Amino acid sequence: MSAKDMYEKDYYKILGVAKDADAAEIKKAYRKLAKDLHPDANAGDKKIEEKFKAVSEAYDVVSDPKRRAEYDEAQRYGAAGPMGGGRRGPSGPGGFQGGRGQNVEDLFGGGDLSDIFGGLFGGGARQRGPRKGADLETSVTISFEDSIHGVTMPLRLSTGNISARIPAGVKNDQRIRLKGKGQAGEQNAPAGDLFINVAVSPHPVFGRDGDNLTVTVPIRFDEAVNGADIKVPVLDGPAVTIRIPAGTKTGAKFRARGKGVVRPEKSGDLIVSVDIAVPKDLTPAAQKALDEFSAATQDFDPREELMRKSGNLSDARKGSDD
Repeated sequence: MSAKDMYEKDYYKILGVAKDADAAEIKKAYRKLAKDLHPDANAGDKKIEEKFKAVSEAYDVVSDPKRRAEYDEAQRYGAAGPMGGGRRGPSGPGGFQGGRGQNVEDLFGGGDLSDIFGGLFGGGARQRGPRKGADLETSVTISFEDSIHGVTMPLRLSTGNISARIPAGVKNDQRIRLKGKGQAGEQNAPAGDLFINVAVSPHPVFGRDGDNLTVTVPIRFDEAVNGADIKVPVLDGPAVTIRIPAGTKTGAKFRARGKGVVRPEKSGDLIVSVDIAVPKDLTPAAQKALDEFSAATQDFDPREELMRKSGNLSDARKGSDD
């Protein structure tokens, strides 16, 4: 950031925030602008690219408390610093005028304004150490499978194209940090970091709960009543077999260990929920068997316990007798 930038550029206006905005407001405004102006979404638009660079520059300054203080000081006093009003001096907007018509350069011996600011703000660029590069931020959308396994993908940034590794097990809306992938530092100082906001596309079959994967599997009525060994899908590899015990209800959960998100230390599990499927169309033989089953189980009332607890058991029996 040059001395000229410190009093000519309105970084708060560029970010669309008030001058007294706190760090959270500044960060929120920057993330929205960075997403809207990102080169990936505006390929070939030079104006948008310049705006993206301006927003990154503004955020780099006002997100750093020390640099923001220096910038605010320069904005308050203008080009001449606190010794005179570079934009609103006593003799008008042209600059500071001394008692004998001296301008600001005369007062400081004709020195460069960058030297003036160097004295005001702790020595300036000539005396400070090399500055670390600015952090960058971007957003990506990846598939459910890639979120589980990890993926390497190309990214277009304001600083150029890079290859970024999204680690295995990343979650939806997670923000990851890639060290040293931001803007290059000054005078061989370390580069800034790259922050990536990750969105994960939903899967048509599987869900996720921490390191566990989830799936809902339909079963037949007879499998729920009698029990059965059924095949269930997994995200990677062949289907596995789980045992459904007799008398299983809809919503019952079973666990296939180690079939969730794979971790070096401990992998998650696959949580299987069962849903008793009801056929829409029955063959004559199936309808006859169902009628026979219904007649044979008239003494079984699945709602009896419910009605007893609610105090309506007598009404339920009366309705059954009718």
